[in-house]
Amino acid sequence: MGSMAGLIGGNKIIFSGEPKSTQHIYRSACRGGFAQLYMTAEGKALKEQYQWEARSQWKGPPLSGDIEVHITFYFGTKRRADLDNFNKLALDALTGIVYEDDSQIAELTLKRAYAPKKPRIEMAIDSMRYIECS
Repeated sequence: MGSMAGLIGGNKIIFSGEPKSTQHIYRSACRGGFAQLYMTAEGKALKEQYQWEARSQWKGPPLSGDIEVHITFYFGTKRRADLDNFNKLALDALTGIVYEDDSQIAELTLKRAYAPKKPRIEMAIDSMRYIECS
């Protein structure tokens, strides 16, 4: 476990703009008596932007096997928010580009920081390295 600096491969993806929470990109509607979750038009556009940014930065095929992901959310303001509400869209956008499926994530670290002039999301992704004990 560690920080972005501790990753051996140094695979880094940066998404520009203010991080958005799940509440901003998903809505629910009642259909046929059942609640159904759907992505808003804003959410779809943001996911497409993230995918474009990921493709322009990621070189090579998607990683296979277990991976570790370290995310730092750089917010433009020091408002308080539940940090775990900000990772879903970013992780979903990397599926099929950086890794095959987000179920491969064996370690996930989230961190909050502030950058009023340049809000963004920085992610470091690498394959897990297991040490066998005898």
